[in-house]
Amino acid sequence: MPYMFSSIFWLCYFDLTNMSDHVYLSTTQRVLLHWVLSRRFGQPYPVNADPRRRRRRLWVHPLLTQRQSKGHFQRLYSALRAHPDKFYLYTRMSIRTFDMLMEMLRPGLTYQDTWMRKAISAEERLLLTLRFLSTGLSYAGLHLEFLIGRSTISVIVRTTCSQIWLKLNEVVMPEPKMEDWVKIATGFQNNCDFPNCIGAVDGKHIRVRKPPNSGSQFYNYKQFFSVVLLAVADSNYRFIIVDIGAYGRTGDSRVFNSSIMGRRLRDNQLNLPPPQQLPGSNAEAVPFVLVGDEAFQLTRHVMRPYPRRLVPIVE
Repeated sequence: MPYMFSSIFWLCYFDLTNMSDHVYLSTTQRVLLHWVLSRRFGQPYPVNADPRRRRRRLWVHPLLTQRQSKGHFQRLYSALRAHPDKFYLYTRMSIRTFDMLMEMLRPGLTYQDTWMRKAISAEERLLLTLRFLSTGLSYAGLHLEFLIGRSTISVIVRTTCSQIWLKLNEVVMPEPKMEDWVKIATGFQNNCDFPNCIGAVDGKHIRVRKPPNSGSQFYNYKQFFSVVLLAVADSNYRFIIVDIGAYGRTGDSRVFNSSIMGRRLRDNQLNLPPPQQLPGSNAEAVPFVLVGDEAFQLTRHVMRPYPRRLVPIVE
């Protein structure tokens, strides 16, 4: 530290108005230098900022300083809890479910207050994220509702979603066991009259902004940029297995074949029940299958509609 201060005093003899062109200083060194020069000359001394960084116009926008009195969370949260039906409309979740989720996520969403500002509470972080997920509002819209900066909102949404996945992954979407596959097949037989079916598979294009330097990898046949959400659902429309993040230009069949679940299904590593006879039939036992549309390849464990041309079965 004494060496840094001596260096700063020696730099006072140079033309400091053009220092950025000759000497690179860190942010801490610039603050100390400005303080030393102010004490020496009795007034703030002009020091050029780092040209590589955009200068802030305001540390905190005046509108955001009113968050504690006019933000959505401060004005509506307590009132919504007094009216369960309105709380459900706002969050698409009951109060009981919200409280259960909050207790699970609270350790990962609680941050320490500092002398500069008070941390955003875990309840406000979860409410903001649920509002984003349930309505699809943009960060700019949430920014004006909750009176929180857009960059802060983007961090809150990402961290909260990560915590939800980490805490609920093994509870909501565990890896199916053999008895789970049997229950799913029973549901398809009872609800859809389709025996030996362990799920319906399909892909969904999730619209995204074009990633930098990605070319046409994310540009799909619907003529917008996307990533592919590939999912297997049971007869009650609940996801069993998901694979997220494939390029939008990739077809569903190729995404499925290259995914972890596709490879494990091909290698008989999904703990599927052994083949069994169809109800009311004395024919040979048939394997359990996933059902998909014409985009998927007909294999031993994937069933698709009859095509317009004959397609051989791939073992």
